[in-house]
Amino acid sequence: MTGPVQYLATIPSPTQGVWNLGPIPIRAYALFIILGIVAACAITEYRLRQRGAPKWLVLDMALYAVPFGLIGGRLYHVITDPELYFARGRHPIEALYIWQGGLGIWGAVALGAFGAWLGCRRAGIPLGLLADALAPGLPVAQAVGRLGNYFNNELYGSHTNLPWGLVVYQWDLSAGRPEVDPVTGQRLLVSGGPFHPTFLYELLWDLGVAVLVYLVDRRYRLGRGRAFALYVAAYTVGRFWIEALRIDTANHFLGVRLNDWVSLLVLAGAVAYLVRIKGPQQHMRVDEDGTVHIVTADGTPIQRYPAVNPGSDDPEGASRNDWVATARARTREAWASVTSRWSGADDEDEDQRGERQRENQK
Repeated sequence: MTGPVQYLATIPSPTQGVWNLGPIPIRAYALFIILGIVAACAITEYRLRQRGAPKWLVLDMALYAVPFGLIGGRLYHVITDPELYFARGRHPIEALYIWQGGLGIWGAVALGAFGAWLGCRRAGIPLGLLADALAPGLPVAQAVGRLGNYFNNELYGSHTNLPWGLVVYQWDLSAGRPEVDPVTGQRLLVSGGPFHPTFLYELLWDLGVAVLVYLVDRRYRLGRGRAFALYVAAYTVGRFWIEALRIDTANHFLGVRLNDWVSLLVLAGAVAYLVRIKGPQQHMRVDEDGTVHIVTADGTPIQRYPAVNPGSDDPEGASRNDWVATARARTREAWASVTSRWSGADDEDEDQRGERQRENQK
């Protein structure tokens, strides 16, 4: 077994990936996924407000996009690596254990985009406006999420003699700690190390992509989803060479990892979109009655997007009314009913109902 002391310097891996808060396990992987989502929402909210959106619009969009994105990411992982869950001796139920790691970015983007489209449709805004606002925030979320891979002792590459080589433990995902030699009691290392810290390479690449998208978008005012396409193109370039360093189990096609083929296809699509799609950066103008106008940065209406009122009383507008707002209203009504009972406001009604019941019994 190769030990870290044989090298000038190494990056140690965490020895604990779960903390118990009473009966509740707090897993590092899940925690960093949540922190990444919060970071992406904060960045997107800031950029949406710069484009004239009302406050906290990103929260309504996240209620659609985040659940779909998590489901899509997990589905992509399970579909591309089914042997991890459905091979002989495996436990299919673990396909649902998202906290143990395993989210595919392209599944998350695909289904997340569908969820975002649903939210945009109800809010009366084009998907491209939201996608461009999200473009720098999503790679930041991915960078934060890679720290979860670090705490799970996963996502490492081939052996390296570089001073930033990563020492990796044989990891018990369910327990959230390294496996231990039953004789010596020592934590077991993965043999062949230290390894390329590909989680760190991707983390740094993602942050670079976020800066690139922000600067290019600020300079050229990309619109109609082109800032998001730039993110996709830049990310896939990095994902391709980082994926080539990895040595973890993966399915191959024609000798190349499946994720590399997907990256090439997605890169081609993103570049084609950037070249073919044109249009001004989209902004919002919201009237006092809630009517939404899609305009350019100088306030000129964009003809392809007619004004809509998502909260109008007409059937078409009502069909787009945000169910989140409805749920909030019903919650407030229910709470008011409960508190009125506590305050005794309904005592007279209760007496009247009791009197009617006595009258009926007679």
